[in-house]
Amino acid sequence: MASIVFFTTVAAFSDLNIAGMAPGEELITRLIVVPMMIVAVRPYGIHRDWMFAKTISTVGWRRRLMDVVAFLTFQLPVYAVTLIVSGESFVQIATLRLTIAVLMVVLSRPFGLYLERVRGWFGVAEV
Repeated sequence: MASIVFFTTVAAFSDLNIAGMAPGEELITRLIVVPMMIVAVRPYGIHRDWMFAKTISTVGWRRRLMDVVAFLTFQLPVYAVTLIVSGESFVQIATLRLTIAVLMVVLSRPFGLYLERVRGWFGVAEV
């Protein structure tokens, strides 16, 4: 649920205000993306927790770095599959993955902090 709230907010803002999508286009995009997020969020949380456990990321800079690495190693392949399924060309996929990788680096730590906060609110421990 944390992923859906966080990324729907960020993506909707980006799609509407930066990409200039119409509200109807944004709604259709969210209706397609949210079910995919529901499938991917739990595996991502497990992947992130596993990476944190393997690296003993207790220091602030290590936690930031591991959030970036965990996010890129999980979400970029998921994004690539999404683009392949949607019929994008190889050039479009390569371009979009590079572009989204930069965004993922920027958003990975804020999302990690948000995820930890939501887990705390609901008493959910890391796996």
